[in-house]
Amino acid sequence: MLTTVVFDADETLLDLRPAVTGGLVAVLEEMRRLTPAAAGVSLADLESDWDAVFGAHSAEPVQEIRRAALARSLARAGLGDHLDELAALFFAHRFALTRPFPDVRPALAALRERWTLGFATNGNSRAERCGLAGEFSFELYAHENGLPKKPAPDFYAAVVEAAGVPAAQVVYVGDSLAHDVAGPQRAGLRAIWLNRLGLPRPPDVHPDAELATLADLPHALVELEQLRIGDLGASR
Repeated sequence: MLTTVVFDADETLLDLRPAVTGGLVAVLEEMRRLTPAAAGVSLADLESDWDAVFGAHSAEPVQEIRRAALARSLARAGLGDHLDELAALFFAHRFALTRPFPDVRPALAALRERWTLGFATNGNSRAERCGLAGEFSFELYAHENGLPKKPAPDFYAAVVEAAGVPAAQVVYVGDSLAHDVAGPQRAGLRAIWLNRLGLPRPPDVHPDAELATLADLPHALVELEQLRIGDLGASR
């Protein structure tokens, strides 16, 4: 039997892009208020600074990656001394604007009647700061208590430990094929790809199910259970 459903956070449960954009807009406005030199800095520049630093900092906490990106952005206008205050401004807007996708709360309410729900993320979207307080039986955050980021095997081992059941009874749901499908499957979990954008699936990745909306998740879980029961029956 499948007993536990564990969710990724950003772009799975949480519509992060508008929140990040809102945070960067607030930073850019403050930069332009502080100095005329920021007039030539664009929102596209601030967005590109994340990509420019991510590779070198990918193993670090997401908050530190964002600070590195903001430091790069502020250097464009000679505002490096304002990193702390503008990082605080960014994160205040980013969390205030982060909201669940419309299909999330109805899906969680339906799922809770039958399955234990968990929340496990690489990011810094804490459930209680993003409109999901009290929704989960357990929450795991990379870099807390030494937990490495996905796709490290220890991340999924911690998920299984928090669930308190064998890995085969846990289903991980997320938008990343590498972090939320291939990684969990290697650790013995089932994995469902939430493909909100309708992206093509590479031929070498095989999620246990693929969905465009969480509204379809309860039915997909029932189908997975039925397939598992059928497989067990056929092996006897």
